[in-house]
Amino acid sequence: MKALSLFSNIGIAEAYLPQIGIEVVVANELLEDRAEFYRLLYPNTNMICGDITDPKIFDKIIKASEGVELIIATPPCQGMSVANAKRSSKNDPRNSLIKKVVDAVNVLKPQYVLIENVPGMANTFINHNNNTIKIMDFVKNNIHSDYNFDYKVLNASDYSTPHNRKRLITLLSKKKEIKWATPTTPKGSQITIRDAIGHLPSLESGQDSGILWHKAKKHNQNHILWMQNTPTGKTAFDNKIHYPQTLDKKTNTLRRIKAFRNTYSRMKWDEPAPTITMTNGVISSQNNVHPGILLSDGTYSDARVLTVKELILLIGLPDNWLDNYTSYKEKFIREVLGECFPPHFSKAILETFTKQENEE
Repeated sequence: MKALSLFSNIGIAEAYLPQIGIEVVVANELLEDRAEFYRLLYPNTNMICGDITDPKIFDKIIKASEGVELIIATPPCQGMSVANAKRSSKNDPRNSLIKKVVDAVNVLKPQYVLIENVPGMANTFINHNNNTIKIMDFVKNNIHSDYNFDYKVLNASDYSTPHNRKRLITLLSKKKEIKWATPTTPKGSQITIRDAIGHLPSLESGQDSGILWHKAKKHNQNHILWMQNTPTGKTAFDNKIHYPQTLDKKTNTLRRIKAFRNTYSRMKWDEPAPTITMTNGVISSQNNVHPGILLSDGTYSDARVLTVKELILLIGLPDNWLDNYTSYKEKFIREVLGECFPPHFSKAILETFTKQENEE
């Protein structure tokens, strides 16, 4: 089955699709550095780099994609994410990128369409013809009447992915084809952090294990102290002594930092990891700290964020996925991992129709 991938990032969602008979023949990505890396990972795919709202780029994508049977679209989610304080804005231009997905579907008329985004997409509004409309209503009202329309919030951790990542999955299928619906039964027991990364050696801030991409970021001494005294699965805000503090310039004294309780927070070994975000390299951001191990002196090891190697495994990618690309900067890799559509998750959703077609 030939596919078009829109808003491809570096193609993480596509890692396992050849295993189920799907070949991405055309892809589109706005940012050149991501498009360049995509070409290294998928040299046989026609990667078209550019802004899909540019008529010339859109026409180039359409011409190259004639005859595709599947469109996979993962529009930028920042305008709809709960992490975005301005998510209620109806004028965020990223939210309107869904219009180009609908345009592509109506022109190419593939059998199947998969749209992936944050759950907030279901309640996000856009402006269309001077009217305000929910994105999901826009898609349903403007897609060709030949399509079945189904959407549901699913969690990647239910589909062979060792981290929680809830996403709104929207599926379109031509009415004359198999009716495609979101999977209703998880594919198996959840994979925990211990299952995924428990075999990797412990590291402290700035240490290098000698394993490719398993090098710990260097943190400041205050952060290290706070996290050394934070138990597995807990936040440093619960510490009685070594809690997050800052200097109050008015009184010239230290005071507690005010922040959300999912910051300066250690993960739990025996659960899937929390959602991996673009700020996965920041120790003070959301649930980013390694679970750690209780030491003989009462402190906890691994007072640091996860290494890139650990992130790769928690995303659900092969252990050696980046081993041939060591020249890429860590910041870039952390960002693209934080924005990804986990590959086992996408595979599980797409399998729901490829299996039926193979049976027929």
